[in-house]
Amino acid sequence: MTVALQSTNPTLADWMKSLAPDGSVLAAANLLAQTNEILEDMVLQQGNLPTGHRMEVVTGLPEAYWRSYNMGLPPSKAVTAQIDEQIGMLGQYSRVDKDIADLNGNTAQYRTNKDRVHIEAMNQGMANGFIYGNPANDSREFMGLSTRYSSLSADNAQNIIDAGGTGSKLTSIWMVVWSPSTVFALFPKGSKAGLEIKDHGEQTVYDENNNPFQAYQRYYSWKTGLAVQDWRYVVRIANIQMDPSKPDFIGNTGGQDLLKLMSHALDRPNNLSMGKPAFYMNRSVFGYLRTQSLDKSNNALSVNDAVTQFGTPTKWLSYQEVPLRKVDAILNTEQQIV
Repeated sequence: MTVALQSTNPTLADWMKSLAPDGSVLAAANLLAQTNEILEDMVLQQGNLPTGHRMEVVTGLPEAYWRSYNMGLPPSKAVTAQIDEQIGMLGQYSRVDKDIADLNGNTAQYRTNKDRVHIEAMNQGMANGFIYGNPANDSREFMGLSTRYSSLSADNAQNIIDAGGTGSKLTSIWMVVWSPSTVFALFPKGSKAGLEIKDHGEQTVYDENNNPFQAYQRYYSWKTGLAVQDWRYVVRIANIQMDPSKPDFIGNTGGQDLLKLMSHALDRPNNLSMGKPAFYMNRSVFGYLRTQSLDKSNNALSVNDAVTQFGTPTKWLSYQEVPLRKVDAILNTEQQIV
């Protein structure tokens, strides 16, 4: 099996590069990808609605008939359903006292350094949405992966692999095959893609006592959603037991068991070449698996040289040529999926 890191399908960085010749928003995309590796792989498409994306999904295949010579066939058609995917809007303001920003004589650099904290907050909020977003709990959120793959008795349960853990000290590994015909991220019709930063410059703002002062202000906004066109191209390895006494370590599910479960996950999609597959896990699981790659007797994991979509040389860990990615939004305190 050969898995290509690069793809002709546009990613977040591709869209942002096309919108900012000066490279400013590309730099923001690079910062986001440094702390949330799902953005390296995510295929991005413009929605066909101002607030989301309407799509038709196949829920049943057309009937096929046997025939003999001189015998006609009745027409058949697929059973389909129309689904609207919702887009969520994440935003925040950054304000810094003008006199503080001007103290060191390099106001622009000071404000850029402050940007990193806000970009990280936006990054974590969006990553949490992609994994755990649930409009039933908060109507402003889009639907994340965990909400879609949450029951071992659901119609898509064949793509939920039970690792056997119990209780509430659990985590998951996800495998997603990204493409416009399988799974992709959205941005609203007619809008800009990715994180948008608007510099409002110097503003008169007010403290907690409603007294005015001068401050520099920026507005951060990010409008996006998740579309699952074909549910067979997402696999969840759920109920991975964490060690209750050491929450950063795997519990009674050993490394070899995880690799076997990941092998089963690779067999669930019909065809991995339909898109760009990748495994997603939190830092605890990634670190545990990475130690397996240091064992010379275990050649299932490999370290590969590659170039990111930002043109930066990097190394990435893979299992059967599918990249392993860190997503810190994936919790070690998930509830058991039953």
